Amino acid sequence: MQTVKAAVCVEHGKPLVIQDIQLADPKMGEVEVEIDAVAICHSDISFQEGGFGGPVPAVFGHEAAGRITKLGEGVQGLEVGDHVCVTLIRACGHCTSCGSGQPTICETPYDGTRGPLSQDGQPVFQAMASGAFAEKVVVDQSQLCRIPADLPKDVASLISCGVITGVGAAALAADIRVGQDVVVIGAGGVGLNAIQGAVIAGARRVVAVDMLDEKLEVAKEFGATDVVSAREQKPWKLVKEILGRGADAVLVTVGVDAVYNQAPLYLAAGGNVVMVGMPHGDKTSSYSPLIMANQGQGFVGSKMGDVVIKRDIPWIIDLYKQGRLKLDELISGRYRFDQINDAIENTKTGAARRNVIVMR
Repeated sequence: MQTVKAAVCVEHGKPLVIQDIQLADPKMGEVEVEIDAVAICHSDISFQEGGFGGPVPAVFGHEAAGRITKLGEGVQGLEVGDHVCVTLIRACGHCTSCGSGQPTICETPYDGTRGPLSQDGQPVFQAMASGAFAEKVVVDQSQLCRIPADLPKDVASLISCGVITGVGAAALAADIRVGQDVVVIGAGGVGLNAIQGAVIAGARRVVAVDMLDEKLEVAKEFGATDVVSAREQKPWKLVKEILGRGADAVLVTVGVDAVYNQAPLYLAAGGNVVMVGMPHGDKTSSYSPLIMANQGQGFVGSKMGDVVIKRDIPWIIDLYKQGRLKLDELISGRYRFDQINDAIENTKTGAARRNVIVMR
């Protein structure tokens, strides 16, 4: 047991507080990682605001990179000193989903109140099985992927969630085929990666839709062939004029229920809405089952881009090193650990691509 500093949520809806907490040693199959960089994801903010529920005190953060400092018994394929991405994808390896090659939807539950974090003898909730808004974490070995030592940690942290979620949603979950047309709603961090993923998958046209004109201009830099303002009265009509029909895939990368109401309106016959962004748990959306069934349309859930991290993170790093995937350009700002609340507030404005906490 050691003491580390963490940004603790003591009350939902309130700023995080940097406090000392106790971190247990890694158990069987677990690994201790010293965090070098951790990015701010909208899921962290939803947890902080209470939109996803969960107890407090809690430590959020799940998009991180660092170096292994300690191994529990039974860990294979990793060594002390290895540089790693830290993800929230905790996979048991033996449930039906894991055995089917879908570790992102592992069916074995994890209780974050029984994790390695505590304070004054009381448990601290390890949100998303990570708790990476801290100097160190202890996570399951399945959540880690070894990365090159020369890969900048701020860039590596983005790969752990935002990049694999966006690229994977397009290239894997949406199963985009060469020549198909794609709409990406939301040109934030995940949306920009979804645009890049659609380009890599061979899409004919990729149309970005967003409320902010400046974000639409950035979307062009990341590969969008066309852009449409979501402020238009019926943006889906403009998209259909551009494409000549509806889209084969509509990727919703924002967690807004009203957007999910509109998403099917962008579809062509046989197209799918890919559900990436996650609204708060009390939000619902509606659609016409008659129209969608008659047009052969559907919804596809995409958690963390349907990736297999030990296969897909090396692929993404290789694309980056080849210059085929923009990652450095995703970083809007770099903040010190004691500026984490500033980074969160800036992310809430919607203008940020990704803000990163650089621990050292």
